[in-house]
Amino acid sequence: MPTLLIVHHTPSPNCQALFEAVVSGATAPEIEGVRVVRRAALAATAPDVLAADGYLLGTPANLGYISGALKHFFDQVYYPCLDETRGRPFGAYVHGGGDVTGALRAIDTITTGLGWRRAADPVTVTGEPAKADVEACWELGATVAAGLMDAS
Repeated sequence: MPTLLIVHHTPSPNCQALFEAVVSGATAPEIEGVRVVRRAALAATAPDVLAADGYLLGTPANLGYISGALKHFFDQVYYPCLDETRGRPFGAYVHGGGDVTGALRAIDTITTGLGWRRAADPVTVTGEPAKADVEACWELGATVAAGLMDAS
């Protein structure tokens, strides 16, 4: 059974709302045969990444960059997973109080280095998430998970 790994740093109610929407989309009833594993960024390990077939990444934008927790995750898994995970699909969502451009650039740079392929456009949210933002995160989760349904 294909596995989707959701790696997230969820320090605020706004990030929590987006995370819950991503999980809800990824585990929707129409998504069949995909195992969804959720890991906080500080708890996710290289074996988690190696065991997964696709990834969803969630982070706040802190000082114009990804959270330290997500950066730590990437630092821990980059070289152990570099050759084994090339070509795997990923999606990302970023929440910020303002500009999230630097955080998106960091995710793009790191995932390009890993050789992962973007399975869906990233979802970016500034301020309190609106209904459309939550729906976009649901769609992100569903899209990345649905892409794995035939990966078994």
